[in-house]
Amino acid sequence: MDQTVIPFDWTRMLLGDQSPVFLFEILFRTIIIYIYTFGLIRWIGGRSISQLSLVEFLLVIALGSAVGDSLFYPDVPLLHAMLVITVIVVINKGLDLLMLRSDTAQQAIDGIPSWIVRGGTLNTELSSDRGMGKAEVLALLRLEGIRNLGEVEAAFLEANGDLSVFRAKTPGAGMPIVPPHEICPPARISLPSEDEGAGSLSLCCMECGSLRARTERRCHNCGGEDWTPAMMADPATA
Repeated sequence: MDQTVIPFDWTRMLLGDQSPVFLFEILFRTIIIYIYTFGLIRWIGGRSISQLSLVEFLLVIALGSAVGDSLFYPDVPLLHAMLVITVIVVINKGLDLLMLRSDTAQQAIDGIPSWIVRGGTLNTELSSDRGMGKAEVLALLRLEGIRNLGEVEAAFLEANGDLSVFRAKTPGAGMPIVPPHEICPPARISLPSEDEGAGSLSLCCMECGSLRARTERRCHNCGGEDWTPAMMADPATA
């Protein structure tokens, strides 16, 4: 049978059954778990925690656990919880000051932007490295009112996971992304055997959106072999 909890037992509330030396073990545990968790979140990538920096996100989940346990469980001493909370806040404050004083530290902790679209062409390697698939990139572009990649001069995946989009001053032909490919896949063009390919038809790679050169059979950007007619931007919406 569980031992009855005596209300306002100050020894239990503050220290529990452990020796005061156990506070140093809690300090060590907190630092190790913080570093380990930070590394895992950094590996997951910014898209999983959009709108918050890595440091802010870790602060929220760490404080939530430390504060919540001390409120509801009588076997969690207050001094232990207070030590954990203090260490977490001090570490986060130290990281904030470090990022404020060092651009190198800020880039190492928060990450740097990635060039996802350049001149109407997707950088598929960088998007996959940041945990963002092609379909997700195209969905974010549609939310910005983009109908085909030829309308995009550049798009960056920011450190916090947001996509910043810069429209081309003079939109050109590009891979259509409206309607979404999942609903209505773009037409695939089978190239004939001769070098002329599809003649005067303007084609773009279905994988990265790169425009096809006249005699090109494999995309020079990503090596893809599937082509689709390039779409010109609508002047009324460009």
